[in-house]
Amino acid sequence: MDNTGHPLDRRRLLAGAAAASTLTLTGLAVAPTPAGAAAAPTSAGSPLVTRDRIATAALRAPDGSAPAVRIRADLHDRLAAWLAFWSANSPRAWSTPTQVAARVAPAGDALDLHAIRYRRDDESRAGFAAARRDATHLATLASLHHHFPRVRIRPDGTIRIGDGLAGFTGTPEQIAFAVAACRELWGDAAATAGRWAEHAGRVLARAGRPADAASHAGWAAFTRTSLRRGLGTESYE
Repeated sequence: MDNTGHPLDRRRLLAGAAAASTLTLTGLAVAPTPAGAAAAPTSAGSPLVTRDRIATAALRAPDGSAPAVRIRADLHDRLAAWLAFWSANSPRAWSTPTQVAARVAPAGDALDLHAIRYRRDDESRAGFAAARRDATHLATLASLHHHFPRVRIRPDGTIRIGDGLAGFTGTPEQIAFAVAACRELWGDAAATAGRWAEHAGRVLARAGRPADAASHAGWAAFTRTSLRRGLGTESYE
């Protein structure tokens, strides 16, 4: 059963922040790109802007301080669309994200994600925490792979996000995520890097969305369904 029906005002609140992006909340609105092409940053000419929020969430440094940061405008827009997507697929009892703990690269073209916080029962809680390597970690990783071409896990669990147009490019990081998602979220212990697309295809068929997981539409569907399963908003049983 689908348990992700958020109140309409929540979606409206986030929609404005995501409107400037070329991505939609339910999928990708960009054209497919050849392997390797999407891995190159597309924001080289994007101006640096000063921001202290991502969508509705306050942007905080990992130590809790709140300095305004300089970030590429394109990356900031994509992050707003991503956070709205993550929130729209989170449990209905969660508020919209209230805080994102992250560190922006000096050039403003990448971000290291440490935590996403929301409120429930008047308490601040972490919907994602870098050090907590559980289903929510994989779910958040899925949401980032849905929106960005360059996503890498650091040894401490933080996630490095590089700007660019989303889509499947066959990077080792994308394949490693797909294998981990098949094994840990979907219970397919036999998933391997060599045959990941076959296993991911079974996941999509199980979710009622048969597609080639290595295609543009298939990758979007696989990352979306993995996000929802990891956050517990849809079991696909």
